Parts: sequence; structure tokens; C-alpha cells
Amino acid sequence: MLRKDFIKNGLLTAAGIKLGAPIIGQNVQAAEQIKNTNASKPFKMDFAPHQGMFKNHAGDSFLDEIQFMYDQGFRSIEDNGFLNRSIAEQEKIGNLLSKLNMRMGVFVIDAGDNWKTSLTTGKKEFKDRFIEACKKSVDAAKRCNAKWLTVVPGFYERRLPYGNQFANVVDAMRAGAEILEPHGLIMVLETLSDTPELFLQQTHETYAVCKAVQSPSCKILYDIYHMQKTEGQLMVNIDRCWDEIAYIQIGDNPGRKEPTTGEINYKNLFAHIAKKGYTGVMGMEHGNSMPGKEGELKVIQAYRTVDLD
Repeated sequence: MLRKDFIKNGLLTAAGIKLGAPIIGQNVQAAEQIKNTNASKPFKMDFAPHQGMFKNHAGDSFLDEIQFMYDQGFRSIEDNGFLNRSIAEQEKIGNLLSKLNMRMGVFVIDAGDNWKTSLTTGKKEFKDRFIEACKKSVDAAKRCNAKWLTVVPGFYERRLPYGNQFANVVDAMRAGAEILEPHGLIMVLETLSDTPELFLQQTHETYAVCKAVQSPSCKILYDIYHMQKTEGQLMVNIDRCWDEIAYIQIGDNPGRKEPTTGEINYKNLFAHIAKKGYTGVMGMEHGNSMPGKEGELKVIQAYRTVDLD
């Protein structure tokens, strides 16, 4: 989720090494390791890395990093902070994604600090900011052909009964959906575990909001890492709420690193999700378990390991 300017330069497709750099020592080893990950073979599931995940191979340019991601078999990206980039930056990213036939995953509908815009309160200024952010997001989404936009409704308001807060959130989500629906855009409400003060804590709560809003533009972002921490029973809860889940994110627990580093059986879980017919983006919403190029190669290999057979 690093947000830097980017200027496109060349990479050796297989190794991610800048043209003209001497291919000796560590570079040879890195190139061979990448080769062994079946680089360039598209993943069967549509995994989406984010900026900074492969910076040691691709450098600081996000455009170069997107190219590197493509060369390793990834066919989507995520960019939470896309809305805060300049229009010129948004257009460059969108043009490159179009050229490579890659998809944009989620970016955040950011009305200031998204999760701090407490739509639970029912305050007009918060709702107005959220609506303006939705309008701004429509134009940004067009620049990169995005479809999914992350929303976090805000904090639990202890001075209001739960029912009132629920009604306030539903009211705000309906207002947002009215803006997004004509453009085919989908708000995906994220339920988080790392901030216990947030209003939405478990999948069934987010499911209830979506059912109340009754719009194809208001659905669930199911973050596997967060939900393993707060409720477990991943397959059971995915099945219970499946008709409202529109987007999935990944991270192993504990540590929030790549699959195979923690307790979640991602191989089985991905097979279960695929059997349900999911063909959407799978956001790689986690860090790398190891630093440097070695850690980046480990991420790629982990996804080759857990991808569909």
C-alpha cells in the first residue's frame, strides 16, 4: 500500500532484473528461483498483489511492479489508496492494466479516514462526506475500469442503541448505492478484526446490512484473515453469507502474511470457494513473511502451492 510516483522502465521478464544489470551471483540465483515458480504461467485463481509487495525485484515504480506482477502470472492488482492518487497517476495505472488485460481489485471509498467517518452516528456531515466520496469514486473507477470499492461504516457509537446505529448505516449505504448502482459499481463492506471498536465485527452483521440495503451495489468484502481471528468456521460462514459476498481478501493467521505461513488451510479453502463458482479477484491483503527478494519469491511460491490444481 505504498503510494509513490511511478515511471515505467524495463525488466527482464523472467527474473525481474533491470536491463543492463550484471546477471551474476545473487541475480542468477534469483532468476533461477523465479523460473522454478512457473513464472509467466497465469494463476488459476485471480490473486491480486499490491504496491510494495515486489519492490525489491521491480523497484519503486508502481508501473514497473505491475509489469513484474504480470510476468509472474498475476492478472489483477489492488490499490487501496488509488482514490488519493493524482488523476495523471490513476490514468497511467489504468492504461497499463488495460494494455496487460489485468483487473483492478478494490480501492477504498475514502471520505477522509474511511473507518473514522462514523456513519453509525447518523450525523449529516459524515453522511455528506461519504456521498461526496462515492461521487468522486465513480470518476476514479472509470480511469482503471474498477468495479469494487471498499467501505468501512465506522465505529460503534456507545451513546446510541445498536438498532439506531444499524438503521443509520443502512441509510448511508442506500445513499451510496444510489450513486454507484447506475455505473455498475459495488461497495464491499469490510468486517475487520484489528480494530475492536468498529461497528461491524462479524460476517453475519455485514450480511444483515446488505440484506437491508437490498442493492446489487452493496455487498460483503470477506477478508479471510480477519474472519479467522474473529469468528473462525471459515467455510461454514462463507456458505451462510455466500449470496452477499462479492469480494475476497487473503492473509494467513497469525501474522497476516502469505498463505502457508499460518494455521489456515488455504489449499482446501480455495478449492471450496472455487466449487461455489467464484471467479472474482482475491486480494493479497497481507505482508511478506520474509524481507528482500527471497521473501518476494517465497510469496510467489506460496501462491503456486495453494492455487487450484
